[in-house]
Amino acid sequence: MTTLIIVESPGKVGKISSFLGSDFKVMASVGHVRDLPKKGMGIDAPNFLLNYEPTERGEGVIAKLKAQVKQSDRVLLATDPDREGEAIAWHLAEALNLKKRERITFGAITKDKVLAAIADAHEIDMNKVHAQEGRRALDRIIGYRVSPALSSRTGLMLGAGRVQSPAVRLVVDREREIEAFKVTQHFGVDLVFNNEDQTTWKAAWNTKPHIAEGESYLLDKALAERVAGIKSVTVTKYENGEKSRAPSAPFTTSTLQQAAGTRLKFKPKKTMDLAQKLYEQGAITYHRTDSPNMDVEGMADIASYAESVNWPLSEKKRTWKSKEGAQEGHEAIRPSHAADLDLGETEDEKKLYRLIWERAIASQLQDAVYAVRTVELSGDVDGLPVAFNATGRTLVKPGWLAVYGDDEPDEDSEKESSNPIPQLAEEMPLAVDKGLMLSKKTKPPTRYKETTLVAEMERLGIGRPSTYAAILENISNRAYIVSDEKGYLRPSEIGSTVRDGLVNNFAFVNLDYTRTLEEQLDDIAEGKTSYYDVVSSAWAALDQELEKLNQVEFKIAHPCPECGKALGRRNGQYGPFWSCTGYPECKISLPDEKGKPGVKKAPPAPTGIPCPECGKDLARRQGEKKSKVKGVKPRKYDFYSCTGYPKCDKKFNTGPDGKPILTE
Repeated sequence: MTTLIIVESPGKVGKISSFLGSDFKVMASVGHVRDLPKKGMGIDAPNFLLNYEPTERGEGVIAKLKAQVKQSDRVLLATDPDREGEAIAWHLAEALNLKKRERITFGAITKDKVLAAIADAHEIDMNKVHAQEGRRALDRIIGYRVSPALSSRTGLMLGAGRVQSPAVRLVVDREREIEAFKVTQHFGVDLVFNNEDQTTWKAAWNTKPHIAEGESYLLDKALAERVAGIKSVTVTKYENGEKSRAPSAPFTTSTLQQAAGTRLKFKPKKTMDLAQKLYEQGAITYHRTDSPNMDVEGMADIASYAESVNWPLSEKKRTWKSKEGAQEGHEAIRPSHAADLDLGETEDEKKLYRLIWERAIASQLQDAVYAVRTVELSGDVDGLPVAFNATGRTLVKPGWLAVYGDDEPDEDSEKESSNPIPQLAEEMPLAVDKGLMLSKKTKPPTRYKETTLVAEMERLGIGRPSTYAAILENISNRAYIVSDEKGYLRPSEIGSTVRDGLVNNFAFVNLDYTRTLEEQLDDIAEGKTSYYDVVSSAWAALDQELEKLNQVEFKIAHPCPECGKALGRRNGQYGPFWSCTGYPECKISLPDEKGKPGVKKAPPAPTGIPCPECGKDLARRQGEKKSKVKGVKPRKYDFYSCTGYPKCDKKFNTGPDGKPILTE
């Protein structure tokens, strides 16, 4: 008996095959084999049925799989364990005409997980399939209905997207916050004290009691200068204590992208590509997940490894609260086997694996413990009482920090330095070694980087973590946002135009829209609502919003010289040209000159030679005609035509003497 197992990625074939005997054949679909058509929306209203067709690559894949299906007694659909994978399994079943549709899933490519999945084959979850179709349909509908309308109104080739447009909005809005920001100069004071061992410690002035009403900062420079001149203070409070610091949760898709960007300087797409490879190699569990918690098996595996190297486990099993709206179908990202310290086939894969390994192992260990010393000081400046605060800490129990050694993770580091405060006592007088007046300026909001934009999208519920890399790639490739040399994101002029055309006109660009829609898609997946109800409602809303768009006043980049409406760049038979978006009422067209409308050539002057057909003047036309075939030189032309065109379309060749040949 031969069993065919169909996975998504060719990278999984070898690993899974190594777990199974000769009775199994493992093949890959290489992702989707069917999709909506490249041309046209592919969605029929009012029923909103999706018209699928084989992809260009999918046709060949389907043919190979059909041949193997004929030779197999059983077919198991082992596509990825998420909604997209569920939909791919259904497409495969449809394309291969499978009578029995058996689905298996596993969160890690290990022998025990794969064998357990084979023993637990089940039917395709059509609710999950319909949820995926809902997402696909809405993305298609918004793109195909809004993009042409937006392009027509502005004369620019613009694209709107359910999740890409809110992402662009975030970048544009942040840039405008920065432009509107007003810098405020304010002041503070640090007191410096010398220790006997030549070290120093500092105490900061508590400015709150001295800030003027209605202000947020101390603006009195003269007062700060006076406070900085204080020569002695008294200890009013002195405490020694301990502070625990818990580890972070294991990685979700989003936090992995953020940490890899911060620590390894990987872009989200690169992180996801590397994680895909590690998953296919069996090194890590499934890398598309919203859950920060590991399953019991994973915690037990890490506990076993930690005990073997004498690392202290947390007394209680650690769990973390998921973000609102999280899909927790899969556990957090972790190494498949904690004892594997160095996996990955390339240096970048090894770096990402180590990042995942450290985070997962650390999450199960005891808190790090610091000895913390706090001091409050008081003094007098010309009869004005002033107070100062200082805190110092020393690590006494490394706990989970033992996993990192000296390589403490950036995202968990604290601003508090060690600040070696000596043994003190209340009411003890202290001589100030030096007072430092601090001149500070408020800073505008920081521009997003790809990692911080991912964090903000996750916070707002825009999209799903598995889509963030694609969103960023899309809006970057379209040049709606640009990245500077330091990786900060700025909006382009065209990105700002997209934002302004959509905001206040379309619900999908509102920052809470996607969160609500994701909840509706979740309801489809759970059988609480239907694909039709969600999609038809969105379609109806767009009908009204598109009407509103006609009333919006846009800044037109290139107005038509005849009617004032926007000119739009089009691709013609012989290359790009510009035409009026008011067509057919306005039929003007202009040549393209380096991406901008050029000047239309004036018609050739009448020659005074009458047309033998209608008597109007002939005009001589000379020039070069571009070839539609790339690399072929333009063809020169030289002929006479009637200026009475289009009523008279007579043409005459030019003779050797430069005059028209009027006779046959």
